[in-house]
Amino acid sequence: MFSTREEARYERHFTLPSFGPEGQLALRKASVLCIGAGGLGSPAALYLAAAGVGRLGIIDDDTVDFSNLQRQILHDENWVGASKTESARKRLSGLNSDIAVEAHAQRLDVGNVMALVSRYDVVVDGSDNFPTRFLVADATWLQGKPLVAGAIHQFEGQLSVFDPRLPSPCYRCLLPEPPPPGTVPT
Repeated sequence: MFSTREEARYERHFTLPSFGPEGQLALRKASVLCIGAGGLGSPAALYLAAAGVGRLGIIDDDTVDFSNLQRQILHDENWVGASKTESARKRLSGLNSDIAVEAHAQRLDVGNVMALVSRYDVVVDGSDNFPTRFLVADATWLQGKPLVAGAIHQFEGQLSVFDPRLPSPCYRCLLPEPPPPGTVPT
């Protein structure tokens, strides 16, 4: 079931009560799409890769910027000016060579969101704008996919999980409409 290398790597997971090899196998079979490889997507992707999520997708259309390295910990100085998704793919594959990392160097939009979301079991939204947040929330809800949505502003943070398979509210239950432009800090 697990290689000797995997047994050594995930030894501590195997000893966790109510997790064990069954939980690790579930992680290996799982797929997660991370929206954004910036301040929120960086740590999420690192932990998902380290934990052994079998297939990890990263979508972002931006490049690594030196001024963001203090918080976008997935990237380093060698990747400044390069695609965030390629930097992420390289780093995550180096962290855990047993996982598949899929880099989507594009902007998420109405033309690609449904196809991308359909390929993954769970979506982690670390985007930084309301149009993308609402687009992701609607696509995941329509497809019955769990959504983990994070948001930060300066020293405040918020994390929510929306799962249409459970008695759970949706993102629009929390925020029915996007706030008017300029009324909420980005």
